[in-house]
Amino acid sequence: MQIVSAEEKAAMERKREELFKAKIDVTERIRRAASLGDLKENSEYHTAKEENRSIDRELSDLEKKIKNVSVVATDNIPEDMVFLGHTVKLLDLDDDSEQLVKIVGEATVPDANSDVLPVSVTSPMGEALMKARIGDTVKVKAPRGSMEFKILEIV
Repeated sequence: MQIVSAEEKAAMERKREELFKAKIDVTERIRRAASLGDLKENSEYHTAKEENRSIDRELSDLEKKIKNVSVVATDNIPEDMVFLGHTVKLLDLDDDSEQLVKIVGEATVPDANSDVLPVSVTSPMGEALMKARIGDTVKVKAPRGSMEFKILEIV
């Protein structure tokens, strides 16, 4: 069972709906391409079939994830406590740089276009940050050595 926030589960369900809509579109393209006749030379048909297989694989993986997630309640969490789903501004005490990290569940796929670094709740950094409070200094034991961060704010 994987741990996610309610926001993360909702995002997975939205993605599933997008995939269902894309599958309907691709199925229609397959039907139109097949109606043109000779399928051996029909690149539109073969491209749509491959896209359909890709959507089916992605849907299958997503369905398995959705079935195996546990949503963590965040109702009674104090406002100054870091918890799953929070985006946190950290000060790296080694080089005085600031960075934004988001505590994410285990089933979340990272967004490559985001300025916020996703940190799994089960990673060394995630474990160090969970339930820490604004103003606390946390030590993270990572493979490349120990690091210290001060929690500046929850964004």
